[in-house]
Amino acid sequence: MQSIPRILVGDILEMKKPHPCAKGSIRFRVLRVGSDIRIVCENCGRDLTLPRVKLEKSIRRVIHEDGSAE
Repeated sequence: MQSIPRILVGDILEMKKPHPCAKGSIRFRVLRVGSDIRIVCENCGRDLTLPRVKLEKSIRRVIHEDGSAE
C-alpha cells in the first residue's frame, strides 16, 4: 500500500513525466494545497490546478523547502 505524500506550499515536486514546454522540466513548485493542488512549472511558469488524487500518482519525489526529500 502506498503512503500519502506530505505536500506543503513551497515544496518542489519532481514528476515522472516532463512538462511539454520548451525544455521539458520535471520540477514544479506548489502554490496551493487542498483537494485540488495548484502547481507552477519551474521552467516556463505555466500554472496548473490538478486533483490531488491524479497528481499524487504522477509524483516521483517531493523536495521540501528545508531541503529534505520524501
